[in-house]
Amino acid sequence: MNSDRKQSPLPMNLTVENLCQAIYTVNRHAKTAINPKYLYMLKHESLKKLIAEGKAKKVGLHYSDHPKNSRQQSDVLVACGRYTFHIPPVKIDFVNLPHLGKLNSHVRNPKVSLSLNMAKSMLQTYTGISEPKKPSGKYHPNRHIYQKPVFKKLGERY
Repeated sequence: MNSDRKQSPLPMNLTVENLCQAIYTVNRHAKTAINPKYLYMLKHESLKKLIAEGKAKKVGLHYSDHPKNSRQQSDVLVACGRYTFHIPPVKIDFVNLPHLGKLNSHVRNPKVSLSLNMAKSMLQTYTGISEPKKPSGKYHPNRHIYQKPVFKKLGERY
């Protein structure tokens, strides 16, 4: 029997390039996820740590393609290795960073073939953040329990 099968398919070297690929994979999956909150938080915390370590750099501000409750919204453009990402700005970013105007839709990140589980595992190891536990069983605290409607005969009270 071969014991090599149980090893992970990719080495978990936490180089800048590997971390950028993991962030790219998590970000791509977050865009179509049912509940993307954790994935975006993992991406944001990873980029914040890379910036703090000097391995990534805030380049400037871009107008957001999909602003929320306003007509205009800006995002911070972060360069990390061969990749660029957007994160929400903080107040000081509007003072310190130049505004680059509208996002250039022709600039794309290099393609990555990395599984979401491997990418999440790498970023969790790097940031120290773990995924919140899902409730076990059929009980969900925020889900309403279906109750059958009660019908009464015409003229009856209940």
